[in-house]
Amino acid sequence: MNLPNKLSLLRIILIPVTMLFMLPISIYGWVPDSWNAFIADKGMLIAAFVFIIASITDFLDGQIARRMNMITNLGKFLDSLADKMLVIAVLIAFVATGRISAWLLAIIVLREFMVTGIRLLASKQGVVMAAKMIGKIKTTTQMIAIIYLLFEPSIMKLAGLNYWGIYEEPNVVSVIGDLLFFISVVMTVISGMDYLLKNLDYFKDAD
Repeated sequence: MNLPNKLSLLRIILIPVTMLFMLPISIYGWVPDSWNAFIADKGMLIAAFVFIIASITDFLDGQIARRMNMITNLGKFLDSLADKMLVIAVLIAFVATGRISAWLLAIIVLREFMVTGIRLLASKQGVVMAAKMIGKIKTTTQMIAIIYLLFEPSIMKLAGLNYWGIYEEPNVVSVIGDLLFFISVVMTVISGMDYLLKNLDYFKDAD
C-alpha cells in the first residue's frame, strides 16, 4: 500500500479518536465522571486538533499521489470514503450534543448515498470516479464549519459566554457557527445536484 493510501487509512483511524473527545461516555449505566468532566471542559478543543490533523492528511494524500504519480483506483476510493466517514461521524456527534439539527445532517447523508449510488453504477461500466472540484469545495466548507464548531466552546469561554450545545439566546459566536454550517449544507446540495445532472447517462444505461 502506497503512502497516500496509508494517509487515507490514518484519517479513518482518527475518526473514533475525534469522537472519543466529543462525546461523554455512558455504558449501561456506568459513567466515568472524571473523564466526562474532562470531556466537558476540554474535549472539544482536543477533538478540534485531532480533526485538523485528519483534515491535513486529506490535503497531503492527494498532493503526494499527484506529484509522485501514485494515483490508483484504491486511492480514489479510500480518499472519498475517508472524507465521508470523517465528516458524517463528527456531525453525528454534534447532533448527539444538540449543536446541529438532525434534518441538516440528513441532507448531507442522503447526498452521500446518492453520489455513492452513482459511483456504483459507473463502476459497473468500468469507471472509477474521482472526487470532482465542486465536491472538494463542498468538503472544504464542511471541514471549515466543523473546525469552527469544535473550537466554538473555547471561543465562547474566551468571550465570557456559557456553552452547552444549544443556546438560550443567539450570540455572534453561535451565529457564525450556524452560518458556516449552513453554507456547507448549501454546497452539499449544489454539489449533489451537479453530480446527479452530469451523470444521468449512467441511469439511462443501467439495467
